[in-house]
Amino acid sequence: MLAAALALTGAALAGCSSISGSSTGTSGTTPAGTASSSASSATVDTSQCGSKPGVKATGTPIPLGAIATNQPGTSFTDIPNMAKAYFDCVNANGGINGHPIKLYIATEQTNPAQIAADAKQLVQTDKVVGIVGNTSIIECSVDSSYWQKLGFYIIDSGIAPECYSTPNSAAVNMGPRYSSDGAVQYALAQHVSKVVFDQANVPGTGYIAAGPAALAKAANTPIVQLTENVPITDASSVAIKEVNDAGPNGAVILNFTPPQALVILQAATKLGLENRVKLWGCSTPCNTDFLAQSLGSKWNGKLFVNAELTPPDGTNTTAMNLYKAILKQYGTSVQGGIGSFSQMGFTEAEIAVHALQSITGPYTVQSVNAAFKAVKDFNTGMLCQLWTYGDYPLHIPNNADYTVTANNGKMTTAQGCTAISAADPQIAQYRSAAGTAANAP
Repeated sequence: MLAAALALTGAALAGCSSISGSSTGTSGTTPAGTASSSASSATVDTSQCGSKPGVKATGTPIPLGAIATNQPGTSFTDIPNMAKAYFDCVNANGGINGHPIKLYIATEQTNPAQIAADAKQLVQTDKVVGIVGNTSIIECSVDSSYWQKLGFYIIDSGIAPECYSTPNSAAVNMGPRYSSDGAVQYALAQHVSKVVFDQANVPGTGYIAAGPAALAKAANTPIVQLTENVPITDASSVAIKEVNDAGPNGAVILNFTPPQALVILQAATKLGLENRVKLWGCSTPCNTDFLAQSLGSKWNGKLFVNAELTPPDGTNTTAMNLYKAILKQYGTSVQGGIGSFSQMGFTEAEIAVHALQSITGPYTVQSVNAAFKAVKDFNTGMLCQLWTYGDYPLHIPNNADYTVTANNGKMTTAQGCTAISAADPQIAQYRSAAGTAANAP
């Protein structure tokens, strides 16, 4: 989920973050033990997100930071904005031992100098003690060595290779590569004769494409790799090219933000191309009712989307209901509503709060990041597997997923939790180092 493979609504999200290149302080709050509940039926309200319902935290704030891409065609600001909403809820219900969480959100436009400056501002000016909710096309590549030098262990939504291949970053999502693996894996299981993989022409396309290529090779299935400049200006030509390359028994797999994927799919509808291939697929960003509603019933059973987190539609658990309640009450800046991006922000904040609650004594860079790193076998209520940070040279803690399909304006489950194939050598390397996490209850 997230480079061109992680975005929500380029145009809609473009206005929902702080001023470019600056950081804006926000406060937040989270529930204790929320994630551990997976009850089949659960009524919750936002007072359950903290240890003291209705008691506002008034102590010294715990400063955390996040950096997110926000530019035409690609915006990930829904993710830290949802983390902020979660923190706001926690702060309104006791905080962390009476301390509110203050989240500073910085945005960037894929400019390395700007991204490095954002990181230094968070550390040197805002004095953050932890980084939670980073979601950026290249931030992991730019700042990885900086975070390692300072002893920060990031809880993020990954995109760039370094988000998954370094000791100091652990993501709640699979990122565009592994999410695209999941979409391609599902298509291959349906015995398609060819795969066309199309993605936004942004930094990292070669790294992303390598995963689907490895899976297709292992299945002895031809694959065509395409890229498109975003925002897309001629969606009809893109759709025609994809369909012609795939053929009637082939699959077209998209790795775009929801708005960009939508213009391609709507162009395919207008041209009557939705039935010209065996199936259409998409990486996780497309897992949003916004897209399903926009497509309508014509796409029922035709579009299959990788879902890195539990599908919200039809899920009635404590964690899911709390997520929806927090989104409704505190998530006014979350432009995309219910969907994978806001789920990621919820999950990141949830993990952070779980870790912060374990600290006795001052909240410092050392204590906070030691707590983040120590998170082990945590049931988020949103992921297929228990989530562990751990002391590993690389981190892909989320490597099993769902597949959902568009059905009358909703995304409904087409396939339950399925491990991403170790035909991708990066997945194989991670499992060799960390093993395979247990499934969540």
